[in-house]
Amino acid sequence: MLKGKSAVVTGSTSGIGHGIARAFAAQGANLMLNGFGDAAEIERLRAGLAAEFKVKVAFNGADMSKPEQIREMVAAATRELGAVDILVNNAGIQHTAPVEEFPEERWDAVIAINLSSNFHAIKAALPQMRQRNWGRIINIASVHGLVASTQKIAYIAAKHGVVGLTKVIALETAQTRITCNAICPGWVLTPLVQKQIDARAAKDGIAVERAKTDLLAEKQPSREFATPEQIGALAVFLCSEAAAQIRGAALPIDGAWSAQ
Repeated sequence: MLKGKSAVVTGSTSGIGHGIARAFAAQGANLMLNGFGDAAEIERLRAGLAAEFKVKVAFNGADMSKPEQIREMVAAATRELGAVDILVNNAGIQHTAPVEEFPEERWDAVIAINLSSNFHAIKAALPQMRQRNWGRIINIASVHGLVASTQKIAYIAAKHGVVGLTKVIALETAQTRITCNAICPGWVLTPLVQKQIDARAAKDGIAVERAKTDLLAEKQPSREFATPEQIGALAVFLCSEAAAQIRGAALPIDGAWSAQ
């Protein structure tokens, strides 16, 4: 379905971003991967996707807290892949603490990577989408873009901001063949969430499996994690003609968390 299209997926060396990148490659899209990690492991990942799906796969290590690196990543994808037809803003970090104890530098970092990077990437990619009158912008927000929890003030402020930013882009592109939507996952078993589970197990002196069950029971009524593959499938659908009039939506994939 995406043969001939090229996609930039930020934060795609693991977790949700990797799931989305795989789903796009399976549909024939060329890819620009982005993220941090061991260089040899990233090269193995890049080469593996290219070989498995017979698509062009490039990598750019842009730091999502640095606007000039984001602009260069979009320019590099355009040079190496021919275009940026699809942009997925997925990169994110987390820090948890009560507001009075929340380090100001962590606030700045979370806002920069989880929110401001979306603005900079969209601003860089949108002009060429307008030239071709086709594009798909998918922002990975969170159920925390719709509801709040304690001790995550920066993350929740950023993700609520992503939902608002998505609506503005959707309105500004409403009479074009460019769409902008947000996907709002609940608990997904990614390295970021595994860290929280491990921290919870250590703090409460319980087994990791018990901490996992408790985490789901607290928020996600389905008692099951959403998967990167499910989120990838939703991202592919949003790129389809069937989704051409889904615009400015914040789509939960959260096991009924936000239905409560």
